[in-house]
Amino acid sequence: MFEKLKRLRLDGTIVVLPDFFLDRIIKINSKDELFKMIDSKTTIGGGSIRGVSTFDIKGGNAVNVAYCLAKMGLSVTLFTVADNIGTSILQSIFSKFGNSVNLLVKNGKHGSTTSFEFHDSKETYANVMMSDIGDNKNFGPEMFSPPTDLEIINSAKGVVLTNWGSNLKGTELAHFLFSNSPKAFHFLDPADIETRKEEFKDTLKNLSSLLDVLSINENECTSLLKACNLDSRVSLDLNDIENVKKVVKTLSSEFGLKIDLHTRIGAAWSDGEDVLFVNSFYTVPKKLTGSGDCWDAADLVGYFAGLDATERLLFSNAYASLYVGSTEFEPPSIAEALDLVRDNYE
Repeated sequence: MFEKLKRLRLDGTIVVLPDFFLDRIIKINSKDELFKMIDSKTTIGGGSIRGVSTFDIKGGNAVNVAYCLAKMGLSVTLFTVADNIGTSILQSIFSKFGNSVNLLVKNGKHGSTTSFEFHDSKETYANVMMSDIGDNKNFGPEMFSPPTDLEIINSAKGVVLTNWGSNLKGTELAHFLFSNSPKAFHFLDPADIETRKEEFKDTLKNLSSLLDVLSINENECTSLLKACNLDSRVSLDLNDIENVKKVVKTLSSEFGLKIDLHTRIGAAWSDGEDVLFVNSFYTVPKKLTGSGDCWDAADLVGYFAGLDATERLLFSNAYASLYVGSTEFEPPSIAEALDLVRDNYE
């Protein structure tokens, strides 16, 4: 694994799209604490709740994945949507990568998210996001300018489509992208599909011949199981290793495609016949937003570096663990993730 990642040199660009959000992270000890503070202020007619820890960061699955890929040395083309202020922010954020990142920003309204991170204890944590999706919800094939944009897609080494769940034109966009990049590696992370799970099930069945990998977390996995009426055949308890393996294999067989599933306890892969599971690295989360995007980026690097499934899941778990275990919102380097693997497996 170490030598494969050190030798990674990708001749070509990875196209990532389409969502960009500006995120405000609000860290609260518990839901009860938040409700008490709100109740205290509303009973006196309103006012400021001071002393709350907040952070303003770049957001959006596509932007986060693109940033991580660039941090790990890959050439990236990011298609997204933003207004003038958002475009300036993106240019500033990605400027450190020079010519290795190509920003193709369509004029429109980027998204905005307020994310409440609840850290009730070392073992109990969750994040709840409230979003104004902006024009991310209508990012379809009409957002591309032929012939230049089509040439970029057609020559890409990989096409990464994120946040189908927020994009009402996500299905149309997926068919357009994957059909116009026949030689590329096709990767889809749909994000939260709960309110559109039946539609996504149908989309996935139609996309299976065009898609190389579906990447999902436990919430998306549970939604998909329910949409397929598989929740009567398998347990929805994804805190049990054997059940995680059974679930991912069942879904992979159902759709006839390879699935990477990342959960709190570890990550699993299946092609419908074989199945593998790799435990997570223990860490106390310092933040909750963006960890799945880091995992996806590392997973993609693993595919491009030619890692086997076990190596790829191990590397991805290490990369995401370092991110959530740090107070900073900067993703780690490949070397840092490899050091963590060495420290735990040598």
